[in-house]
Amino acid sequence: MQLSASIFKAYDIRGVVPATLDAEVAEALGRAFGSAARAAGEKSVAVGRDGRLSGPALAEALIKGLVATGIEVIDVGAVTTPMLYFAAHTLCTSGIQVTGSHNPKDYNGFKMVLAGRAIYGDEIQGLRQVMETGSATLAGGGSVRKVDVTEAYTRRIVGDIKLARPLKIVVDSGNGIAGASAPAILRAIGCEVTELFSEVDGNFPNHHPDPSKPENLKDLIAALQAGDAELGLAFDGDGDRLGIVTKDGSNIYPDRQMMLFAQDVLSRVPGGTIVYDVKCSQRLGPAIAAAGGQPLIYKTGHSLIKAKMKEIDSPLGGEMSGHIFFKERWFGFDDGTYAGCRLLEILSKSPDASDVLNALPTSFSTPELNVACAEGEPHSVVAQLVKSAKFAPPAQVSTIDGVRVDWPDGFGLVRASNTTPVLVLRFEGQTEAALHRIEGEMLALLRSAKPDAQLAAAAH
Repeated sequence: MQLSASIFKAYDIRGVVPATLDAEVAEALGRAFGSAARAAGEKSVAVGRDGRLSGPALAEALIKGLVATGIEVIDVGAVTTPMLYFAAHTLCTSGIQVTGSHNPKDYNGFKMVLAGRAIYGDEIQGLRQVMETGSATLAGGGSVRKVDVTEAYTRRIVGDIKLARPLKIVVDSGNGIAGASAPAILRAIGCEVTELFSEVDGNFPNHHPDPSKPENLKDLIAALQAGDAELGLAFDGDGDRLGIVTKDGSNIYPDRQMMLFAQDVLSRVPGGTIVYDVKCSQRLGPAIAAAGGQPLIYKTGHSLIKAKMKEIDSPLGGEMSGHIFFKERWFGFDDGTYAGCRLLEILSKSPDASDVLNALPTSFSTPELNVACAEGEPHSVVAQLVKSAKFAPPAQVSTIDGVRVDWPDGFGLVRASNTTPVLVLRFEGQTEAALHRIEGEMLALLRSAKPDAQLAAAAH
């Protein structure tokens, strides 16, 4: 079959419905994934979907494809991506979530777990090859059973989290799928919850469900200022990422949340290695070390971080984008609801939750910036930069994922996105002057390889 190459991303499959992704593509993926699952000795695959309008039809076609390969499908229905991961850890070891994540409403796609691990890169290209050539292995005996995982998932979280005192919070689900489960779970652990936009609506009528964008937190900040809640939580469209806003309207970015999580986890796992991506603050590594842990900076990408954590038996990992992975007390997958509960557990031990968060080390930094490129250009630009990045000590250059240069007073990063044809840039300084200096040095480096580079705010 003819497929759009653009839908096969580094960590998932994602496209515009019906232009590049439709029921025919979903069914072909079901057959390809079912064949791969059977080859890996798997008999069952869990399937879930988020709240997007195209979800039911795509899930139905996907299930049809899986059944044609002899797979038992465990249909968990409309759930967050973490709830699908939960099903793929407790009911079976493989699963597919039909989700467009935080993309605009006409997008949809598939996040996949095969035999206990998130698949990415070459394995996704392998599925594409089977889909294009129609070489899936079909078999009889496939079946479908519907399972509601909400109760088991809720019970597992409520049994794990102990608040030292009740907390009053505002929760903005942005009309994403987390609205169907997160507020109830937060009440069950002992919170008083004011809900914003919990009704699941794939038109996203109020604002886009992406808490990494400050404009999507305006309603949450307004609700905090109008009431007496201590804290605001925001979820993305499929519920695997978390945004945090303090009483005074400060956005606590995930790299600062990680400082708090690391301190807590390391109190029970002394000496543990904490993994975080190259976009995170320079202040995170020293905070982990001060808490008795080993900081490990790694490539961006939820599948890559998960794989690295598994490889080195890390108790905690996190990304600047908001994916937080708890292995200690949890399953190692990214889950916005669970991360929110863990945060509230820590904050409940203090009389003022916002004070604790605002006291975390901070710097002057840019948001994530993008430079638009031609298809295939970002990786070639970065390859040139890796060769030409020469900085005098005390600057330290890391090329694990693009070029990151750390000075004693801040860092600059240029890397190639694995999902869209853009360069991703981020700059941080411990003073405003340091931030401007670092930005100038890094942009000079970038323009040596791409003279026409134009900076824009990341669109996600």
